[in-house]
Amino acid sequence: MRVLARVEAALLAQRGNLLLWSPVCLALGIGLYFALPQEPERRAYTGVVLLAFGLIWIGRKMPAAWAPLTWALALAAAGFAVAGARAHRMAAPVLEWRYHGPIEGRVVGLDRSASDALRVTLDEVRLKGVLAVRRPARIRLSLHGDSVALMPGQRIMTTGHLSPPQGPVEPGGYDFRRHAWFLGLGATGYTRNPVVTAAPPQDGAAGLRVAALRTAISGRVLAVLPGDVGGFGAAVTTGDRSAISQDAVDVLRVSNLAHLLAISGLHMGLLAGFVYAAMRIGLSLVPPLALRIPVRKISALFALVAASGYLALSGNSVATERAFIMVAVMMGAVLVDRRAISLRAVAVAAIVVLCLRPESLLSPGFQMSFAATTALVAVFGGLRDVGIGLGPAWLRPTASLFLASTVAGLATAPIGAAHFNMLAHYGLLANVLSVPVMGAVVIPAAVLAVVLSPLGLEWVGLWIMGRGLNWILGVGEWVAGMVGARGFVASPPDYVLPVLALGALWLILWRGRGRWAGILPMIIALSLWGQVQRPEVLVADTGGLVGVMTEQGRALSRDRGSSFIATVWLENDGDGADQAAAAARWPQPDGDLRRFRLIDRELIHVTGKRAAQRLDGCHANLIVVSTVSLDLTGECDVFDPERLRLTGSLALDGGTVRTSVEMSGNRLWSPTRNPDRRLAKSQ
Repeated sequence: MRVLARVEAALLAQRGNLLLWSPVCLALGIGLYFALPQEPERRAYTGVVLLAFGLIWIGRKMPAAWAPLTWALALAAAGFAVAGARAHRMAAPVLEWRYHGPIEGRVVGLDRSASDALRVTLDEVRLKGVLAVRRPARIRLSLHGDSVALMPGQRIMTTGHLSPPQGPVEPGGYDFRRHAWFLGLGATGYTRNPVVTAAPPQDGAAGLRVAALRTAISGRVLAVLPGDVGGFGAAVTTGDRSAISQDAVDVLRVSNLAHLLAISGLHMGLLAGFVYAAMRIGLSLVPPLALRIPVRKISALFALVAASGYLALSGNSVATERAFIMVAVMMGAVLVDRRAISLRAVAVAAIVVLCLRPESLLSPGFQMSFAATTALVAVFGGLRDVGIGLGPAWLRPTASLFLASTVAGLATAPIGAAHFNMLAHYGLLANVLSVPVMGAVVIPAAVLAVVLSPLGLEWVGLWIMGRGLNWILGVGEWVAGMVGARGFVASPPDYVLPVLALGALWLILWRGRGRWAGILPMIIALSLWGQVQRPEVLVADTGGLVGVMTEQGRALSRDRGSSFIATVWLENDGDGADQAAAAARWPQPDGDLRRFRLIDRELIHVTGKRAAQRLDGCHANLIVVSTVSLDLTGECDVFDPERLRLTGSLALDGGTVRTSVEMSGNRLWSPTRNPDRRLAKSQ
């Protein structure tokens, strides 16, 4: 009874803090939905909704101390239902075979691929011989040939290759098919042929008019600021990354400045903060106005309008929507006379984002932005509550910047390392030297350019913005060029980040001495991460690449081809080598019949029909991976294209074989929901 009394007292102490736990409970339900190996039946959602209402009814009858537990379960059930409803709402046709032929569609998005090729997203797609009911609503095409100048709303034609969105390149890895499902992408591909205009942009939906405005603004930015500086400027003003080179992106990534490219919480916060401060100062300088109108609320409304315009101009990307919601909640708090920057505001923003886009819970953008914001608010709020200052007035701006960069860096480092397998060792230095320039030069100059644009003098603001962006790129190159600027880490097991996050949230949100218990799961999660064991053998789903773990790192069977898969494998290993260096580790680097001796078995990688003809025997303890179909008799284990089409990529550890199809489960975005479609042909 004494233990129950203590638990009840601890729960009662949390009564004023329950809102902060609401997004955590929602996230648990959403995470449970995405972790399921099988897609729930539709009737299961009815049961979940009824369960949520039942728990709420029970909670109203329970003692005050225990009622929050039922509410927590009800919120988790709601999160599960919201995620399922969103997934079903995004259902659209997915291409069920490899297609080569004419492609026509309307341009709705432009960006660049990892290979630095211009990439276009098309809707209103037409494919030769494909019925409308089986035609993807959207496709994404990398352009490697000549093309006309592309604009949103323009209809284009070309001949190219399309295929269904790719599954994980290794079992349990990142599943692009799930990401594509929520983007509405039904196929991806490439073309090496010229792209021609089928029809010019038409005056139509407001979205296309905004997209055309984005293109015009990007063009003006690039006209004034050529090169990567202009590409950087277009990215931070309109979200258009198509003009910045992959080399510049890599420099920013290595120096931990890549977050400055995305229109996220930092940019939206800086813009809203600048407009709010400028309006408040300007109105306060006019005494008759300052004495008669609510200056703070008027300034908040102007900041909210500016943020709304920035959201529309940036193309309504997921990251920008998330940032806008956070800013809207904070400015809304000002309008209702509440503290703008608080954990409650962060919690409300997280609830809105999770309800609108539950799939964003799995994205590094959501995780990093809310981790940084929560940590910053908690640390600075704690310092304020206990009365700890940051030194004399002249030192406070510098001290605040250094502390904010340190806190945000520590909060996001594990998430960035888990998703990108990289640690920027000098990222703190780069951010301290760059973020103030973004806030004091780049964003104000962008606002100045907008103000001067009716007079044709926007070049003044853009020139000033270019000086700031040039400084940031220079800092990035300097930091990226330092010895040991980048470190590599292996991918953690799936449960590491959730356990780490729950421990950190318990430490921040729980009231009382029990909060320190949150340190234990954080230590456990980091310890398990440090002991991660990577698969002994990895096999690509095409059979075109095999990777075997050696004492020097993963040895790859080929030094060219399947470069994307090779890069992901090495990154997940925490290996900084490139494909050629990894291929040199193979004991027999030459030839198209590669052999590797494992502890108790032998592995042979066959590439091409000639190599298949030279294959001698098929005996026990032999694994054969081939790029062509094989007809072997014996006890060997054969993985040729027909079998790999059914299994997906493979991971072998000892006598255990794991397949990506098996690990991905039977979900809406999984081809296992209709196995025959993997073998289908275009009619």
